[in-house]
Amino acid sequence: MSVIAVIPARIASTRFPRKALADTTGLPLIVHVCQQAASASRVDRVIVAADGDEIIQAVEAHGFDAVATDPEHPNGTSRIQEAIQGIDCDIVVNVQGDEPEINPVDIDAAIECLERHDECSVATLATSFDPGQDQGDRNLVKIAVDEHGRAMDFSRRVLEQGHLYRHVGLYAYRRTFLDIYVNLPPTGPEQEEQLEQLRILGHGYRVAVAVVQNGWAGIDTPEQYEDFVQRWNQRGGD
Repeated sequence: MSVIAVIPARIASTRFPRKALADTTGLPLIVHVCQQAASASRVDRVIVAADGDEIIQAVEAHGFDAVATDPEHPNGTSRIQEAIQGIDCDIVVNVQGDEPEINPVDIDAAIECLERHDECSVATLATSFDPGQDQGDRNLVKIAVDEHGRAMDFSRRVLEQGHLYRHVGLYAYRRTFLDIYVNLPPTGPEQEEQLEQLRILGHGYRVAVAVVQNGWAGIDTPEQYEDFVQRWNQRGGD
């Protein structure tokens, strides 16, 4: 199957303005993400779905593709759906634009999980809770997984069914499902929990789950970015 990784990126960020272009390492943050996505063995092409020319110019200057999308999209999924119009592929992977240490092996795991589950429209990732991590923390999204490796529910609450994991926000979609998704109305649980993936389950579509060892962190603040820069320097800029 042909696979495209799409990275939605916005110039605005409440807690860290212009973080996509932060470049203390010598590379814009968004380019670090592109490099990781391109390193996944199952990804054929990487595209950044950007809301402005600055991000597009930064991405293209380093040899990656970028397309302009409407700045008013309600979520990253709808931005991705716009970005792939007219592009032929079988699977689209949504890679978050603020995760420069995402493991390419885990991207492959999501793709291969979707391929194994013909009955599912989407695949996502889950990981075990870290020792001492508070499962009741509403900032940690939980996922309940059934015995067939499919998502039963997502919540900010502790779930009392299936095998409980911490959700990792990477998604692999069947290309055809993205056009369906953007026309699905929001559901009550989705709006209550502020979790857009609940729209998928709420309308009867299935989500396959690959359990991985999560070894990366997203960047929401300047302090988290500086921590990333320090780790990057310690690795010798690799």
